[in-house]
Amino acid sequence: MNAQAFDPETLMDAAKVFADVDKCHDYMVSMRWPDGVKCIYCESDKIGFVKSRRVFQCKACRKQFTVKVGTIFEESPIALEKWLFATWMISNCKNGVSSCEIAREIGVTQKTAWFMLQRIRLAMQDEGAGKLSGLVEVDETFIGARARNMHESKKARLLKNRAGFVGKTIVLGALDRHDDQVRTRVVKSTKRKVLDPNVREMVEAGSEIHTDAAAAYERLEDEYEHHVVDHMIAYVNGNVHTNGLENYWSLLKRMLRGTYVSVEPFHLFRYLDELAHRYNRRKMTNRERFECVLRHVAGKRLTYAKLTSETQQTVQ
Repeated sequence: MNAQAFDPETLMDAAKVFADVDKCHDYMVSMRWPDGVKCIYCESDKIGFVKSRRVFQCKACRKQFTVKVGTIFEESPIALEKWLFATWMISNCKNGVSSCEIAREIGVTQKTAWFMLQRIRLAMQDEGAGKLSGLVEVDETFIGARARNMHESKKARLLKNRAGFVGKTIVLGALDRHDDQVRTRVVKSTKRKVLDPNVREMVEAGSEIHTDAAAAYERLEDEYEHHVVDHMIAYVNGNVHTNGLENYWSLLKRMLRGTYVSVEPFHLFRYLDELAHRYNRRKMTNRERFECVLRHVAGKRLTYAKLTSETQQTVQ
């Protein structure tokens, strides 16, 4: 099945293809190997196919493999059509899709659906996306429980220690105002020694940067055209503001609070990858976003042991 023949723009259209096991397999093959199937072990193009088991066999090294091997789907007993349905949903639902909903729709347990979505988020990482340039907004936000929803004992402990944002996870973001591209990452603190180098990693030197009046951004002037808006006075000063990024933060928090409800800090970076992937491709069609994820499933692997390990948190 040629990828061009798969041209749905709605979930209903896609479901017609997902319902056919052979079409799902042929489509995934065309996405992974657009120039013809090659052996994942020796790169040979002399490949046989066992149709009854949907298994490829290399005529050079004699090894067998399926379309799932070497991808985020590897060693998964879940049928490919269910994987494609879940991928379509998370690629195109603006506020994300919960594991409970995926579990109901494709007939798996919630735990299985959660693991599937986390593996798909790995494919949604924009690795090597490059630095932003031009006019860039930079800001940080805090993710965590609201004080008014805390238990009285916990609230009293935080107030006693004058902890401020203790218990919150800090996210730093940069938004290219002209190209509408965003980069986000979890950071350890809002101190200059943390934020300054992270901003320099995300934004090209010589760019115009707009920030708030936080002291952590003061030294950016040595490499950037730095403009500041003091939020104690105003949120907009002519063309200087961070409102584009504030809008992105509202979208992030609506997704986390409304859809995912409770996200552990050591998993937060995966949800940031998910939203950034959709946001940076929001002008694409549903099919184009879906295919963009499928093109990045190969060469990535996420085991359940690694996923549930707190040591895997990505903090800059």
